[in-house]
Amino acid sequence: MLVLAAFDTHSLVYTVAGIAALAGALIPRVARERPITTPAVCLGLGLVLFSLPLPIDAPDPLAFPDWAEYLTELGVIVSLMGAGLKLDRPLGWQTWRSTWRLLAITMPLTIVGTAVLGWWMVGLAPAAAMLLGAALAPTDPVLASDVQVGPPGEALEDIDDPRDAEEEVRFALTSEAGLNDALAFPFTNAAIALAVVGTDVDRWIVEWFAVDVLYKIAGGLLVGIVVGRLLGRLVFRAGERVALARAGEGFVALAATFLAYGIAEDLGAYGFVAVFVTAVTLRHYEHGHEYHSTLHDFAEQTERLLMIGLVIMLGGAVAGGILGHLTSGGVVLAAVFLFVLRPATAWVALPRPTPWEDRAAISFFGIRGIGSLYYLSYALNNAPFGQQQQLWSVVALVLVASIVLHGISVTPAMRALDRRRSRTPARTVG
Repeated sequence: MLVLAAFDTHSLVYTVAGIAALAGALIPRVARERPITTPAVCLGLGLVLFSLPLPIDAPDPLAFPDWAEYLTELGVIVSLMGAGLKLDRPLGWQTWRSTWRLLAITMPLTIVGTAVLGWWMVGLAPAAAMLLGAALAPTDPVLASDVQVGPPGEALEDIDDPRDAEEEVRFALTSEAGLNDALAFPFTNAAIALAVVGTDVDRWIVEWFAVDVLYKIAGGLLVGIVVGRLLGRLVFRAGERVALARAGEGFVALAATFLAYGIAEDLGAYGFVAVFVTAVTLRHYEHGHEYHSTLHDFAEQTERLLMIGLVIMLGGAVAGGILGHLTSGGVVLAAVFLFVLRPATAWVALPRPTPWEDRAAISFFGIRGIGSLYYLSYALNNAPFGQQQQLWSVVALVLVASIVLHGISVTPAMRALDRRRSRTPARTVG
């Protein structure tokens, strides 16, 4: 123990970073076809490392709120770019039908249901309960890579001929995670308004709807379309000396992420919306070009690196006592949320022609993750919420439970869907 305590902190950080990076490269290969995921291993690694008597303080989002917000923000926007670049299916009301229904039905019901549970079971004030609902509502593109569609070109492009039943599951979960991570913002801002102004909603509801719902969403969509098209023209249509597609520079994905996010935020719009829409727009520019695989691979590797670091820090926060303010009501809330609320609201939302196996998978695998940490830290940094420790404890418990529960079950479930697909002839969905 004394030897561990004698380690130099500076060099120890590099050692831990090296172990984490190596784990990120090895785990997807070693754990392939096994009921385990990279986030689950990284969570355990963080828990073990920060439980040892090492001269490194456990991460504490309450002690370093700005760092918690900025790091999770970076993780989310990079993952949104990666998710958007994967989607081969043309955008449309029918082709994305499952996605629209998950966003319009499942997400609001989840927010309201979680807020009620937070008020009833945990004793949260109205503003804190609304914030809990907004933070936990979005599914997560950072931790859900095991249930997402594959690289560009692998996904089905015609929803009327979905010969791969697993693809509909993966598409719905990927597109939902890409969009609901942005659409949780209006509800987060509503919680901030409750905390600042109070429950007299007449004082802020009109401005909230006009600005936080209409303007910021529309602005994010517009910025995403414009940036995506301009970058598409620059990447694929510029002259020989400029066209980046010929150079094969993958970090253009990072440039697209930061440009879309920065411009949207400068204009007061939602940067998360802009990043995802930019990715989808860029993906469908010169749709068959092999450069899309280069962009996706770079975004995915960057996303994996950030995910590893963030989940290890989440494990460290657990070791440091972030769950210390849990009550029995908070534990029950987490269980009801994961096993009842999300599955029930998603099951109701999905269109009737969806096969029950697909509906069950989509309903169950509503993975929670880094986006929830971002929304919570963002709101707490922008308004005087009470009960902050209880909020962090409940959110952290849901994330840990989701990482473990979904990590254990995702591989067997996807394998079962794959077996069913091989035995079932093509049919129409949606």
